[in-house]
Amino acid sequence: MTATEIGERIGETATTCSFHLRQLAKYGFVEEAGGGTGRSRPWRLTSIGMSFSPSGDTEAEIASDAVVRMFRERQLERYQTWRSTKASYPPEWRQAATDSQYLFYLTAPELEQLSSEVHELLQRWVMLEGRLQDPSRRPAGSVPVETLLLSHPIGLPRSESDPGDA
Repeated sequence: MTATEIGERIGETATTCSFHLRQLAKYGFVEEAGGGTGRSRPWRLTSIGMSFSPSGDTEAEIASDAVVRMFRERQLERYQTWRSTKASYPPEWRQAATDSQYLFYLTAPELEQLSSEVHELLQRWVMLEGRLQDPSRRPAGSVPVETLLLSHPIGLPRSESDPGDA
């Protein structure tokens, strides 16, 4: 999308969007897509998704926690919108959507393996025929679908000498 197209979509000026696109490019989040002329330059994402890992830098961890919290709040708001409007969707979409919860007793390495396997599966769909990057490759009737995967311990691990009532 160009800065003008983005501005129209989000209600900002092309100048503001152009500035922010250049800032995002500076840090490697977007790049010029090519094919534009003059001021009408399309931009594209350089990657899909983000991952934040502990860095040992307290300030960086505080900043990444704030960004992740903001992303999750927005994603959960979209989920709540789906929940409150799903009756307006055709039956096939209501049946295809999922709302599941699982509880496992796992070790840290097992949780890492589970996460890795699920991410590998989801990555196949992200890369499917270049649909994410090229709208012309999307099948008729397709819509954006968001999948949230949150896997985390809900209790502190007990020591081997104190098995508790696990």
